[in-house]
Amino acid sequence: MPGSRLLGVRICSRPLPDLVLDAKAAIARRTDSFIFACANPHSLIVAQTDDEFRNALNRASAVVADGVGCLWAARLTGAVMGPRITGTDFFLATMGALNQSGGRAFFFGSRPEVLAVLKERCAREFTRVEVGVLSPPFGIWPDERNREMSDCIRNFNPDVLWVGMTAPKQEKWAAANSRDLQVPVIGSIGAVFDYYAGFTKRAPQWICNLGLEWLYRLPREPKRLWRRTFVSGPLFFWSVVRERFARQHD
Repeated sequence: MPGSRLLGVRICSRPLPDLVLDAKAAIARRTDSFIFACANPHSLIVAQTDDEFRNALNRASAVVADGVGCLWAARLTGAVMGPRITGTDFFLATMGALNQSGGRAFFFGSRPEVLAVLKERCAREFTRVEVGVLSPPFGIWPDERNREMSDCIRNFNPDVLWVGMTAPKQEKWAAANSRDLQVPVIGSIGAVFDYYAGFTKRAPQWICNLGLEWLYRLPREPKRLWRRTFVSGPLFFWSVVRERFARQHD
């Protein structure tokens, strides 16, 4: 997949329509999985010290820049990076393509009440997509429980598996289980489950266009976002500055 490395993670430079075509091709082939993931400043900082997470991202078929911070870093370091693509962008585009041909999608993650509303909305908006859902338990799962959940997903035989946990748990899980699952498309899309089900409100589009979605979300989700804003944010800035100087002296 074309692109450049940013803080040790290869970021895809291809536009959204090309990624959807890759997903459709994977569904037609039904051999190797097309694994989609998102990168933002927080996840790239976590990947600096979490080898398993960094390896999972670099094993993915496409890691997109989900966040204006990544685009700013690319301009500063000279990395080749495509347009900003959010998890919601890829989710809606892929579900729309799947709806045209008819298919099956499975949602793994979040809470039962979120999945119930999500499934109802999918039934209205993607009438030709059969949907399965499973809410995993919190915390670390024993191997036996993981096998049971993987069997449930595999028996549904989905064309697309959407994984909605937090990073880096969702990306690690997808990387560790993709071979056994044998699902053509696996997308780690985190909070998209809550957005699509309406449990979390997205920022107005004009705020997103300005790159200030983080500022809109912070007072609404302070417990979840304070660390990535006030700890990961400054660390990302200094890491990018160091990478720029390192590239200049290569």
